[in-house]
Amino acid sequence: MNSHPPAALAGLDLLASAVMLVGADGHIVYVNTAGENLLDSSLKALTRQSLQDLFLNGADLLRLVEHARAHSFADVRQELSLERPGREPLHVHAIISSSDGELTVIELRENVQQLKQDREERLLDQSQMNKELIRNLAHEIKNPLGGIRGAAQLLELELPPRELTQLREYTQVIIKEADRLQTLVDRLLAPHRRPHIVGDVNIHEVCERVRSLILAEFPQGLTIRRDYDTSIPEFRGDKEQLIQAVLNIAHNAAQALAERIEQGDAELIFRTRVARQVTLAKVRYGLALDLHIIDNGPGIPPHIRDRIFYPLVSGRDGGSGLGLTLAQTFVQQHMGVIECESRPGWTDFRILIPLP
Repeated sequence: MNSHPPAALAGLDLLASAVMLVGADGHIVYVNTAGENLLDSSLKALTRQSLQDLFLNGADLLRLVEHARAHSFADVRQELSLERPGREPLHVHAIISSSDGELTVIELRENVQQLKQDREERLLDQSQMNKELIRNLAHEIKNPLGGIRGAAQLLELELPPRELTQLREYTQVIIKEADRLQTLVDRLLAPHRRPHIVGDVNIHEVCERVRSLILAEFPQGLTIRRDYDTSIPEFRGDKEQLIQAVLNIAHNAAQALAERIEQGDAELIFRTRVARQVTLAKVRYGLALDLHIIDNGPGIPPHIRDRIFYPLVSGRDGGSGLGLTLAQTFVQQHMGVIECESRPGWTDFRILIPLP
């Protein structure tokens, strides 16, 4: 580093992509700010390591460095999955080129498409596991529930008259709680019981239906803004399932906007667009519906942000934690997916469904 004072490298910190300078032996000499962010480590820590220390498959990257040094007139470009100890791999597009002297420049750009595909695969795997868990759990709960409720009713009939009033309170608690759990089980099993009724769906009719339902429940303090692309074609699907999916998301958003509704500046946005060349569950589609449901609420709490589509996970006191799980199930039955980005003041649920 002595021959390359910081002033000579300051320009690299202005780049958005990660840049590393490495010696002929693969030892890291310098990393710019974007590189520190990508590798989640400081310059001081990184310059103590070699490529083989930093990545489990660092030898592969070192071979590319050697190739670039042997052919100094050309860049080496390659898609890489850099494996890190105890962490997820980095999917990057690497550009390796020789520099003056002994240093080689490695530029790393995150492969956003690969990250998106990996995220979708995890989401689909998670959803499948959720379905199996829900089915098994619901059936295990359902059978004894009927017995508990029936036993409480029989016990109530056997109570002596003078004790009926006081003890009936206890039997009624058992019966009502059994009914509540039965309702929860029915909701868990609902997506797997109801037949898939397919017809022509106009997504804007779906949005307008949801809009009217939300405004009927929250008539004051909430504005629902429409930003539609009216050229979106109809597609085959289950209209009622899609209404329920959009309603679950929008209703969650409206409940999260409680404080802003009181202040009178709560806002929901329904935005529709056409996305092109979209990959969903490893299948490439030329066109897809791109529906956004955006709110200006407090955002999803960080501790549940990665688990919001899990059953029984809720960020609200008294919430069942089923709304988003059911929404994801309904959308996946249309070969689609729901994605979410959130920060304080802005939460965006994005529904992607293939179009004909």
